[in-house]
Amino acid sequence: MVAVVAGCSLVSLDRLVFFPDPDVPAPPPGVEERWITTADGVRLNAWWVSPPGATTTLVWSHGNAGNIGGRAAVLLALAGRGLAVLAYDYRGFGRSGGQPSEDGVYRDAEAAYDSLGGPAERVVCFGESLGGAVTLHLATVRPCAAVVLVSTFTSLRDVARFHYGPAGLLAGRRFDSLARIARVRVPVLIAHGDRDEVVPFALGERLFAAANEPRRFLRVPGAHHNDVLASAELLDAIAEFARTRGGGA
Repeated sequence: MVAVVAGCSLVSLDRLVFFPDPDVPAPPPGVEERWITTADGVRLNAWWVSPPGATTTLVWSHGNAGNIGGRAAVLLALAGRGLAVLAYDYRGFGRSGGQPSEDGVYRDAEAAYDSLGGPAERVVCFGESLGGAVTLHLATVRPCAAVVLVSTFTSLRDVARFHYGPAGLLAGRRFDSLARIARVRVPVLIAHGDRDEVVPFALGERLFAAANEPRRFLRVPGAHHNDVLASAELLDAIAEFARTRGGGA
């Protein structure tokens, strides 16, 4: 969860936004470990899986807690639906070097995308929660076939105000997804659990309202913030959307 306290500096605010876990298990069978170097010299750890016949690749920017190890089941589930997936850890997360910051995680996403070296029309940018904000940045600075956002907020300030009232204003204009989504000109799928206790469902609806066509909104009944990707219906929808927009259908 995002926390904001009065009088904090930008550096200390970063410590309240990001919750990295340094412990990453070995990649599961069939998943390749990769190393990516960012433009500012930070070395990132990533997992790559590409099932036979995959024609669409997801660049997956995860949420603000844990690391790629905690996403292994979803990674394999998406691969099982015919998608290649590059999941990477932000700086300071897992085995990646450096310390996380807003500008830093944006550079991390760019480096992950650039490491693919493949055609943009086969790449779908995928983000969950805070990773959705990172994904929207990426989609405004790199070409892609489509964007998928799960449990993503309009801005850090809006989430902080929901939890902490007026103190949320201290978040300023950080991670302003609402401003960025209007600049995205490729198809967008937005999904949100209707029982999300961290990022209110209404923020997902508001983000969707600001998106350009073509766009699709998927309400995930009964899903909370941390279990939404356990929905087989959602994973099926992501796979179908990505394959179609990424040229795999």
